[in-house]
Amino acid sequence: MQTSQLADHIQGFWDRDIIPTLHEYIRIPNESPMFDPDWKANGHMARAVQLVSDWIERQNVPGGNLQVFQDGDRTPVMLLEFPGDIDNTVLFYGHLDKQPPMVGWREGLGPWTPILDDEGRLYGRGGGDDGYAVFASLATVKALKEQGQPHGRIVILIECSEESGSSDLPHYINTYAERIGTPDLVICLDSGCGNYDQLWSTTSLRGLTALNLKVEVLKEGVHSGLGGGFVPNPFTVVRKLLSRLEDADTGAILLQDLYVDIPDERVQQAAKAATVLGGDMVNDFPLLDGVSVLADAPVELMLNNSWRPALAVTGQDGMPAVEKAGNVLLPQLTYKLSVRLPPTLDVGAATAAVKRVLEADPPFGAHITVTGGGEPGWNAPPLAPWLAEATDSSSREFFGKEACYLGLGGSIPFMAMLGERFPKAQFLITGVLGPHSNAHGPNEFLHTPYAKKLNCCLVRVVEAHYQQAL
Repeated sequence: MQTSQLADHIQGFWDRDIIPTLHEYIRIPNESPMFDPDWKANGHMARAVQLVSDWIERQNVPGGNLQVFQDGDRTPVMLLEFPGDIDNTVLFYGHLDKQPPMVGWREGLGPWTPILDDEGRLYGRGGGDDGYAVFASLATVKALKEQGQPHGRIVILIECSEESGSSDLPHYINTYAERIGTPDLVICLDSGCGNYDQLWSTTSLRGLTALNLKVEVLKEGVHSGLGGGFVPNPFTVVRKLLSRLEDADTGAILLQDLYVDIPDERVQQAAKAATVLGGDMVNDFPLLDGVSVLADAPVELMLNNSWRPALAVTGQDGMPAVEKAGNVLLPQLTYKLSVRLPPTLDVGAATAAVKRVLEADPPFGAHITVTGGGEPGWNAPPLAPWLAEATDSSSREFFGKEACYLGLGGSIPFMAMLGERFPKAQFLITGVLGPHSNAHGPNEFLHTPYAKKLNCCLVRVVEAHYQQAL
């Protein structure tokens, strides 16, 4: 297909068939099981799967074989297969489960209220993370089929537990391994983009260990006036423990067990991405006036976010709300620690190291308990020349700029799982979560103009996958 022909085809299909269905999808509050333990009884996940299944059937793309599996109490998985003109397999991946609503949506916006603005931003929970993926995947196949373009075997896998750590996915990957086959190209559509001006490919993802740090000093709370000066404040103990892990002046992790040597290629890619993005990468965050970031050089910020460990304290128990707080010295506190880890670091060893440094020699003899675990990160294998050429040429064709590569600070458990299972596969990890798209937070949006151009690039990549196999 000529450039304009393909762009017009994808544009029309999105405007006519995809965007209206995404409106319906956004309206469904299909929160991931971690956030909606009664997901099965509530039926929202089933509604989302049925919506997508019906849409796929209506497209009537030749050769498609759709099956929805729901084994026992597990969340469902959708598998859509298209036989190929060659045996080589492309695996597309996305998910339908969503993060919870969150607070702070701007007036007129809401998590379950789809709003398409004049700039093509489709607001609402789950449109960009990751509802669009199944539609873009089928649009890729449809474009190839309608123009009579040959392609490899294509499998589209859509899960419903990604936001809960893909807890149900290993079962389906193992149980239906024969149906999935052995892909030599994996296209994951659950990642991000540095800007909306070119195609971005994710080269690595950090691991994560999520730990509960519990500090106990009393059997019950006591009057702060009577206990203060006698009994250690549990918050003081927490503060001392965290200072073992993190430099309070710089935010840098002090525990050297959590660092790895960063590959030269990843440093070079980060430097190039930092040159492309410059100060824009900081502008993506809604910083208050006067708040500074943790490094001055853009490349150091990129590496901080992709290949260095970082700590976030994300929750607490035992601390009353301000309006209900009395003059009480609290008996115990529990804090949720989210420790992001370098992509190649052993998550088990990292978790053990954090636990060791927090539990050793408790300040004031306080009772310290650390529980939890994590998921490994992922580092992409070397990029095959044909895939490097396809990503770059398609980016220039539809965006007018070269492709860029960057590591992301988040985690996609599916990638580590597939990387281990298919070590010879090539990976294109991309997505639409760019500046201000705010996945997981309020005012999440899908940048539909970018998604359409990305979709055109996907067609070219699948075409190239076929050509290189001949």
